[in-house]
Amino acid sequence: MKALLRWLAVTTTALLATTAHADPTPAPLDIYLLMGQSNMAGRDTRDLGAQVDDPHVLALNAEGQWVVARDPIHAKTGRIEPGVGPGIAFARELLRGDATRSIGLIPTAVGGTPLRRWVKGGDLYERAVARAREASARGVIRGVLWHQGEADAEKPATAASYGARLAKMFQDLRQDLGQPDLPIVVGEIGEFTSPQRLPEAATVRDAQRHMPEVLPHVGLASSDGLVHLGDELHFSADSARELGRRFAHAMQTLQMR
Repeated sequence: MKALLRWLAVTTTALLATTAHADPTPAPLDIYLLMGQSNMAGRDTRDLGAQVDDPHVLALNAEGQWVVARDPIHAKTGRIEPGVGPGIAFARELLRGDATRSIGLIPTAVGGTPLRRWVKGGDLYERAVARAREASARGVIRGVLWHQGEADAEKPATAASYGARLAKMFQDLRQDLGQPDLPIVVGEIGEFTSPQRLPEAATVRDAQRHMPEVLPHVGLASSDGLVHLGDELHFSADSARELGRRFAHAMQTLQMR
């Protein structure tokens, strides 16, 4: 009897959790692709328990299901737990004052990954494109958020070629998704990065800041004034959310053009 009661308790808890986070609406989604490395996935885990769900903000989980978005929306891919990223704050800012829409986020970021894995033919690029195509059955892909560059700021060679390689990747991505004017917002890597750890960070930031001049329909989410969680590398939870709002403002500007 005790074993049966324990089984019923576990089953009920799992069912309630599944129901709480299931896709609450069959309505078409405005879909956004989240790409990059650890600062897109998020690393600050200190206030994950204080979240409030928004049924209008969904995320595509690792099983290909749309669920109500809760940080971390990125799956754990290594030894470090993901935390609060900019994605949910981005979506909420876009929806501010508009209860008629729902947003779907496609998390594809992987911590510590260099740009070479995100260019066409790279494993992470191909996976992101495949997830985007899968997700488009539920709506329209409205834009891309990109936050990556720390891994390429370690050496002069990768930093010097970063801008040209990133521009080519964006062009390929638009072509593969069949949207030549797809809005893309680039997140600037933190100005707080340690020069000992990332000696070429200034070169990568410069390439990111100039990307809107290199390609049309590209915006920038500045990292000015944002702070790290104590490691001189990753945004704190509050700064990640502020970065998400900056992503939203830049996206809205692109979409109004």
